Amino acid sequence: MTAQALTNSNRSSGTSATLSTVMLRMVLLLAINAMALWFAFMAFGQGFFALGGAVAIITAGVNYIILVRDMYPLRWMVVGLVMMLMFAIYPIILTGIVAFTNYGDGHLLTKPQSIEQILKERYLPEGGAAFSWTGFINEADEYVLFLQNDAGEGFVAYPGRELIPAVAATDLGELDGDGIPAGIGDYERLNALQVAANKDITDIQFGTELDGVKIRTPQEAAQLEQKFEYFADQDILLDKETGTEFFPREGTWVSNGSEELTFGFRANVGVDNFTRFFTSSAFRGPLVRIILWNFAFAFLSVFTTFALGLGIAYIFNDPSLPGRRIIQSLLLIPYTIPGLITIRIWKGMFNDQVGVVNRGLEMLFDISPAWTVDPWLAKAAILIVNLWLGYPYFMLICSGALQAIPQDLYAAAEVDGANGWQRFWNITLPLLLVAVGPLLVASFTYNFNNFNLIFLFIEGGPPIANSATRAGHTDILISYVYNLAFAAGRGKEYGLGAAITIIIFVIVAVITLLQFRYTQMWEEVGENV
Repeated sequence: MTAQALTNSNRSSGTSATLSTVMLRMVLLLAINAMALWFAFMAFGQGFFALGGAVAIITAGVNYIILVRDMYPLRWMVVGLVMMLMFAIYPIILTGIVAFTNYGDGHLLTKPQSIEQILKERYLPEGGAAFSWTGFINEADEYVLFLQNDAGEGFVAYPGRELIPAVAATDLGELDGDGIPAGIGDYERLNALQVAANKDITDIQFGTELDGVKIRTPQEAAQLEQKFEYFADQDILLDKETGTEFFPREGTWVSNGSEELTFGFRANVGVDNFTRFFTSSAFRGPLVRIILWNFAFAFLSVFTTFALGLGIAYIFNDPSLPGRRIIQSLLLIPYTIPGLITIRIWKGMFNDQVGVVNRGLEMLFDISPAWTVDPWLAKAAILIVNLWLGYPYFMLICSGALQAIPQDLYAAAEVDGANGWQRFWNITLPLLLVAVGPLLVASFTYNFNNFNLIFLFIEGGPPIANSATRAGHTDILISYVYNLAFAAGRGKEYGLGAAITIIIFVIVAVITLLQFRYTQMWEEVGENV
C-alpha cells in the first residue's frame, strides 16, 4: 500500500470517528432536551411555573454551550453549572417568588391540584342507598364487596358490573349468623386487619356509573356522587349538594356567604407578607425583642470571641513562654470537634436538674440557676457556649497577624517612652484590625444567622409569654422564621417566612457594607501607625 493510500485511509477513519462522536453527542443532547421539555411541560401543567421556567431556561443554556463553538471551554463545566443553578441560584429566586405569595397552611397546592382535590369529595344524594359492607379478595388482588342495606337485603358488588342481589348469586359460600358469606367464588373474606392493610380498596368504585358504590367509612359504603363540579369558563366550583357557588379569591375558594373550602391554592398577594411583618400586632410584640437580641447576640459573640482569642494569642506570642506550643495545641481542641457535638454536650452541662454546671455551683455556692427558664440566664448560657466555639478561630488568626507586625515599631515606641498598654492600643490593635477586620465582619454576619446554636442548644426558649406566634427569648430572626415556616405545623407560613428571609438578607447586606466601610477606616489608621 502506498503512502498516499495510508494517508487517505487515516483521514477516512478519523472523519468516521469524528462523525460518530458528533452523532452520539447529538443523540444524547436530544434525549436530555426531551426529558427536560417533558419535565417542564409537567411542571407547567401542575402550576409550578417557576420550576418549569427554570428548567426550560437552563436547558436552553446547555444547548447553547454544547452547540456554539466559542462556548467549548464551558462544556467541561456544564454539569457543575447546572447543579449550581438548580440547587443554589434557583432556591434564592424561588424564595423571592414565594415571599409575594400566600404559600402556607391551607394554600400548599397549585390551583389545578386544589381543584383536583376538591372534585374528589363525594356526598350521599337524596334517595341514594347506604350499605354495610364486607370485603373479599382473590389471588390476583382483585376485590369484591358484599353489601347489606337497612332492610337486610344482600348484594354482590364487582367493580364496573351491576350490583347482583344475593338471592340471584350462585357462587356465595355458606352464610354466617349475620347473613354474610364465608367466600364469593374464588374470593376470600377479609378480616379487619386485612382491610386496614389494603387501603386501596377505598379508592375503587364498585358497580356501574348508575348504581356505583364507594366505601365511605370502615363500616359503611354508599351510592355516593361527586359533590363539586368545576366550570372552567366561569372559574367557579358548584356544590351540587347545596347549590352554593365558590369563587377563587386570593388563593381561597369562597362563597358569597363567606363560606370557605378546605383546599386553597397558592396565589400572589403582593407585599402583604412584608406589610404583616411590619404592622401586625401579633408580630410586633416579640419581634422588637427578637431583633434587639439578634443584634446584641451577634455583636457580643464577635466581641467576646475576638477578645478572648486575641488575649490568648497575645500571651502566647512571647517566644520565651515555656510549653506554649503544647498549650496552644490544647486550646485548639474546641475547634476540632464538630459544633453539633459540642453544643449538645454544653446543653447537657447546663441542664437545670442534673447538669454538671449546676451541680458544681450548688456544691460551692449553694445556688442552682435556671438556665433554661430564666431569659437572661439562657442568653448568658448561649454566649458562653458560643465563646467556647469561637475563640480558637480568632486565636489562630490573631496569632498569625501578631507575628506579621514589625518589631521595629515596638522598639521605636519604647524609645519614645510608650508603656505596654500604649504600645498595644496604638500599634498592635490598629495593625491587627487591618488584617482581621474583614473576618470580624464575616463573623458578625455568621452569628447574625447562627441558627444551629440557637436551635440545638435551647430551640429559642424560654417562650415569650402571651406571644401570638411561636417565639422565644433567645430566638434570633432566622430561628423565628424557621418556627413560622416549619415548626408550627405543615408549612404554616412559608410566604411570610420567605419575606422575613429577604428582610434579613437586606439587614445583613446593609450591616456588612457599613462594616466594610469601617474596615477601610481601620486601614487608614494602620497606614498612619
